[in-house]
Amino acid sequence: MQANGAGGGGGGGGGQGQTPELACLSAQNGESSPSAASAGDLAHANGLLPAAPSAAGNNSNSLSVNNGVPGGAAAASATAAALATPELGSSLKKKKRLSQSDEDVIRLIGQHLNGLGLNQTVDLLMQESGCRLEHPSATKFRNHVMEGDWDKAENDLNELKPLVHSPHAIVRMKFLLLQQKYLEYLEDGKVLEALQVLRCELTPLKYNTERIHVLSGYLMCSHAEDLRAKAEWEGKGTASRSKLLDKLQTYLPPSVMLPPRRLQTLLRQAVELQRDRCLYHNTKLDNNLDSVSLLIDHVCSRRQFPCYTQQILTEHCNEVWFCKFSNDGTKLATGSKDTTVIIWQVDPDTHLLKLLKTLEGHAYGVSYIAWSPDDNYLVACGPDDCSELWLWNVQTGELRTKMSQSHEDSLTSVAWNPDGKRFVTGGQRGQFYQCDLDGNLLDSWEGVRVQCLWCLSDGKTVLASDTHQRIRGYNFEDLTDRNIVQEDHPIMSFTISKNGRLALLNVATQGVHLWDLQDRVLVRKYQGVTQGFYTIHSCFGGHNEDFIASGSEDHKVYIWHKRSELPIAELTGHTRTVNCVSWNPQIPSMMASASDDGTVRIWGPAPFLDHQNIEEECSSMDS
Repeated sequence: MQANGAGGGGGGGGGQGQTPELACLSAQNGESSPSAASAGDLAHANGLLPAAPSAAGNNSNSLSVNNGVPGGAAAASATAAALATPELGSSLKKKKRLSQSDEDVIRLIGQHLNGLGLNQTVDLLMQESGCRLEHPSATKFRNHVMEGDWDKAENDLNELKPLVHSPHAIVRMKFLLLQQKYLEYLEDGKVLEALQVLRCELTPLKYNTERIHVLSGYLMCSHAEDLRAKAEWEGKGTASRSKLLDKLQTYLPPSVMLPPRRLQTLLRQAVELQRDRCLYHNTKLDNNLDSVSLLIDHVCSRRQFPCYTQQILTEHCNEVWFCKFSNDGTKLATGSKDTTVIIWQVDPDTHLLKLLKTLEGHAYGVSYIAWSPDDNYLVACGPDDCSELWLWNVQTGELRTKMSQSHEDSLTSVAWNPDGKRFVTGGQRGQFYQCDLDGNLLDSWEGVRVQCLWCLSDGKTVLASDTHQRIRGYNFEDLTDRNIVQEDHPIMSFTISKNGRLALLNVATQGVHLWDLQDRVLVRKYQGVTQGFYTIHSCFGGHNEDFIASGSEDHKVYIWHKRSELPIAELTGHTRTVNCVSWNPQIPSMMASASDDGTVRIWGPAPFLDHQNIEEECSSMDS
């Protein structure tokens, strides 16, 4: 059967005289197939374009689909001809009435085939099923819009009026039609005709006067390109008229005219839902249906997920307390009890790390690290008894600032302002400072015993967890503070999602909790992790931050899907407490973990290991 055969052509009269019902025509009350005349009408009305004359001549009782094509097409044409013959039609069995879902599927298939140009096939499908693709008035309306016959399209609206649920819909549809008509007149240089449409047709509708003022401004456009640019319009032709039809269709019930590309929309939604429910999906969603197979369900293997050891970094000679990837994902900073910070370079191809710089001299050890927003600087803090903060230039490896306000201070946490020119720091002895890059004090907040800090993207609000088992928001501009999160146990550390909406807390003896900062509610408690009174740092990670990872006192790294309380993976390999986990923000398949065993492990997808080694590397529990 030809893809663009004799079934093509445009016209609106095919549906006239038909009954307005949209259900299957030949299946009503067990009726037999239509007569020759009704079969011809159906073939004419159900294709969006009228059928061409039959190859056999002017016999109106034969369907114009048999153009000498052998095989299935010829057989289908013969069947249609037999159905159109009264003698044979009366002897056929009564057709089974189709269910509503069957009718919907047939119409969806018909619409899709029509979009491919298989108009003859659509006619045969509708003929055999007894269904109608869309209302005859809708077909006329579609054709007139695509042809730019605006007067006839307006008349079609009157026919469609009884079929539209909202009384205001016809006015909105007419406005959209006239707007297209106006723009096309302007593009053609017919300024007087366009002005007539604006004054005598659009304005009397008394709808969207603000838009009419905008449209009137287009009269000043000097040429067509200027008009298209200012109106953000594709110009006269198929593209803009198709987009117009998509808008017009939203006002029509689907029984009258199907939403555009409805089958593709449903398939895309199904693919997205499967990906959304996939526990291990960790790549960017591709909305192009050509990139997936519709014949099988979407499944991601655990082997693609970062739960296999890629590399073990052993350059630290004591407990590793902290690790953090740079914002651009090209570097990893690790801080240790051995008084050093090591900067590692991430190979963009192999994803292996190599030692880049070692920053020495932190007498108390390094328990917290924060990259500046542009990754040019690194701030390192020590444990509770450390009163010093070190600010390093990452590019040169030089110490820019060594800050200490008082020997009584405890500067154990730090957070950068989004502008990259300021940071806040504090500790558990009641000091809370805002400083510039040279360590100069800009503001301070007294009496706040800070456990962990975070700067929000507004540039003025700082979140701080304190010794009262809460997170409060502090505004350095108007010097106000407010409660945001209240827990029943000490908050050992917390981190905030990129969008600023969610907070991930490590709570003493309780584990990992997820809070919604906007609604100020506890969203989820994640199970499995062993959390006592050690400070453990968890993180968001993966594509779109769909996952959560945390260290644990039982020597494991736990990974959860954000929506699931049970872990989807438990990573083994460390031999002592895992203090910190960091997910690479640019490489969703890379994660690092730091442990008291003196090592940093880099996790990634499964290498080429045998089955036994894979099972030793990662045990998974699907929820």
